Amino acid sequence: MPGLTRRFGRRTERLRSTLVSVGLALAGRAGARMTDVLGAPVSRNTLLRLIASLPDPPAATPRVVGVDEYAQRKGRIYGTVLVDVETRRPIDLLPDREADTLAAWLAERPGIEIVCRDRAPFFADGATRGAPQALPVADRWHLWHNLGEAAEKCVYRHRGCLRPMPEEPEGPREEAEPAASSPWPTGARFAERTRAKHSTIHALLAAGHSKRSVARQLGMTLNTIMRFSRASTPEEMFTGQWQNRATRLDDYKPYLDQRWQEGCTNAWKLWEEIKEQGYPRGHASVRDYVSRNLRGKPQPIGPRPPSARAVTRWILTHPDALPEGDRIQLKAVLANCLELTALVDYVRSFAHMVTELQGDRLPEWIASARTTNNLPSLSRFAQHLERDLDAVIAGLTLPWSSGVVEGHVNRIKMLKRQMYGRAGFDLLRKRVLLAR
Repeated sequence: MPGLTRRFGRRTERLRSTLVSVGLALAGRAGARMTDVLGAPVSRNTLLRLIASLPDPPAATPRVVGVDEYAQRKGRIYGTVLVDVETRRPIDLLPDREADTLAAWLAERPGIEIVCRDRAPFFADGATRGAPQALPVADRWHLWHNLGEAAEKCVYRHRGCLRPMPEEPEGPREEAEPAASSPWPTGARFAERTRAKHSTIHALLAAGHSKRSVARQLGMTLNTIMRFSRASTPEEMFTGQWQNRATRLDDYKPYLDQRWQEGCTNAWKLWEEIKEQGYPRGHASVRDYVSRNLRGKPQPIGPRPPSARAVTRWILTHPDALPEGDRIQLKAVLANCLELTALVDYVRSFAHMVTELQGDRLPEWIASARTTNNLPSLSRFAQHLERDLDAVIAGLTLPWSSGVVEGHVNRIKMLKRQMYGRAGFDLLRKRVLLAR
């Protein structure tokens, strides 16, 4: 009887539709617990089979489509989600994020007029080949996020401006005391033990004992007694581990000392910085140098300077929304660095284009930003915008964006957690397209 039963069916259509709704909302285990409460208990596998047997919903060709990637297995396997931006409903899921797959999907739907996407090369290539008639629109959030990353690199490059310049004392400078001529470390057990042996051996030899007699009395070999007897001072025994041997860290020690004086006392952070400069060794040597040579050095007196990330956050925040304390600190930082002052002007000019949708000003902004020699990260960001200039101008001019697509990406993450271990592509696609 159509609408009531189906051939070889074990439950009515009303019960089947109820179980399907539970499965789409809660997936397997949670859905099975809910069916117990409803008085129609079924297993989690039954709910998943019911979902997998559902037909795909009919989908009309959208006019404005949003494209973004989602992770089936983070860092390894990625897919593509397509959303109708006008209705805010997902249209389809693709098993990968290749340009050919996206181009084939778009080519089957010639009615698409606008494609909202980020600036990933595979999406740009696929949208251009699959829908050449459609207008590409770059997402504004990704543009602002990329600008923030470039700004943080610029601030980090000029981190010396973050600490206020110390005042020079008015009186004459006192000359530093000459360093001790003795290379022996003070308080080292090996050094003190060697000094004691040297004095004992020379005292016995001065008392008239032979070298062999001294060796028997002290339990040492004759060669050891002879080496100590030839050394007039303990410093002549300075060999082995106490020598200042050249290491690969020597070229980076001035930089480490400077960063220590600037307030960076994290050995791991210092190692990451010199590693970017070409240091080939591991973290242990930097940690040992910091603990032995830098821990005892006094640091500059004064407040701790703000971090590069904090200064970047102040720059990216609207001036009217910035707290008074942060505004004062940002003003003090900018007073010491003309480059960061120029960076603030560029960031706020770009923010005005984003909020006021003035994409026609972008070519002028790019031409000006590319000439900044002291802000290479900002110059590279402007250069990358030129590679996808039409899409970026459209993103800063039209009201369309990929925000709704990002929301569905987060929803896919939630669905994957519900079906942990069972969230294959086919089953995940059914839940994304059919769940309300």
